Amino acid sequence: MSSPSVPPSSAVASAVTHYENFPVASWLCPPHLRAPIAAIYHFARTADDIADEGDATPAQRLDALRDYRTALQACGEAAANGTAMPHSAWPQVFAPLRQALVQHQLPLPLLHALLDAFVQDIEKTRDGAGYADEAELLDYCARSANPVGRLLLHLYGVDDANALAQSDAICSALQLINFWQDLSVDIPRGRYYLTQADRARFGVPQADILARRQTADATKLIASCADSARALMLKGAPLVHRLPGRAGWELRLVVQGGLRILDKIAALHHATLNRRPVLRTWDFPLLLWRAARM
Repeated sequence: MSSPSVPPSSAVASAVTHYENFPVASWLCPPHLRAPIAAIYHFARTADDIADEGDATPAQRLDALRDYRTALQACGEAAANGTAMPHSAWPQVFAPLRQALVQHQLPLPLLHALLDAFVQDIEKTRDGAGYADEAELLDYCARSANPVGRLLLHLYGVDDANALAQSDAICSALQLINFWQDLSVDIPRGRYYLTQADRARFGVPQADILARRQTADATKLIASCADSARALMLKGAPLVHRLPGRAGWELRLVVQGGLRILDKIAALHHATLNRRPVLRTWDFPLLLWRAARM
C-alpha cells in the first residue's frame, strides 16, 4: 500500500482523491441534495480508508472502526436530540453527516451496515479468507454497496419494494464490477473475491489466482463473473426511469459507467489479473450518448 502511514484514528475525509467509476455529487445531482450525498460519500470513503489504506495492523484498523462506529452512534443521538456533535477524531465527516441526519432523517442502520462490511474486509484479509460462493459474495454486497443506493433513494423519496430491489441490483453489480476490474490490485493486498465455487466450476486452482496466472481457465472464470455482473446491472437499470430530472441522469451515468468498465474488461479479453481498466476522459461522451438512449 503506497499511501503514507497515518494513524487510522486521524483519517480525514477532506483528503479524498480516489478514482471512482461513477460521478459523486456532480453537477447533475439536484443541488439541494449535493450536501447530504457528499456527507454519505465522505462517511463511507473515510471508513474504507481506515479499513484499507496506510500500514496499520488489522487490530489497529478494527479498533479505529470501533471508534468510528461509536462516533456514528453519537452523531445519530446528537441529530435525534438536537444537540451538538460531541468531539471525535473525524469532525469533518460527522458534522456534515449530523446535518444530513437532521434534515433528511437518514436511516442509521444503513450506515452501520457499511461499517459491518468494512470490518468483514479487515477480518477476511487478516485471515487470508475468500468467499465460498456467489450467495456469500452477494451477502457481502448487501452491506458493502446496497446501503448506499438505499440511502440515495431515501433522499429522493422513493421507497417502494421494486425500486429498492432494482437499486440493490445496480449497487451489487457496481461492487462486483469493481472486484473484476481490480483483481490485479486486490490480490496482492490479500483480498480474494473469485469464489471457491466458481474457481472449482472452471477448474482454476487457488495457486493460479494468487500468482495471477492468466490461464485460459482463469480467463473463462473472469468472463463468466463479468457476464453475471452485466446481467445484474441490466436487471436494475429500469430504475433510471423512476428518478426525476437530474437524479435520473446521474443514475444513468452510474449505470453506463459500470457497463463501460465491463466493455473495457472484455476488450482486454478478461485478462484483469494483471491489468486494471479505468474510465478515461474520452469515455464520457460515449457514456452521455448511451445514457440518453436508455
